[in-house]
Amino acid sequence: MADFEGKLGRKQEEAILALLTNRSIEDAARASNTPARTLYRWLKEPELDSAYRAAKRAAYKQSIARLHQASSAAVSTLMKVMVDPGTPASTKVRAADSILGHTAKAIEIEDIDARVSELERVADTSKKSNQ
Repeated sequence: MADFEGKLGRKQEEAILALLTNRSIEDAARASNTPARTLYRWLKEPELDSAYRAAKRAAYKQSIARLHQASSAAVSTLMKVMVDPGTPASTKVRAADSILGHTAKAIEIEDIDARVSELERVADTSKKSNQ
């Protein structure tokens, strides 16, 4: 939300935090002490919508980082299963494979995000030079 410093008021920043931490817009409205109608209206404003999407991306990136951390343990689990003939492997392998799969997908998402960000930067630079 730092990109929008000065564009959003304190109440709108609180509303974004509430949106990230509550199950519904109505719950977020109660948590941020903002009328739900106002929150719905704010979500239609480009500045708040952009800040909210940026905050969601930041929260998601933290989850991706946790997946990366867990991938090492997944590899360890796979290795233990591979060398221990007496351990029922199906559940452990399925869990480890799931973590590795999610990690690979997270890398793909990060790569796409970086490419989109670069395209946006180039487009913005081009737009500014044409003005």
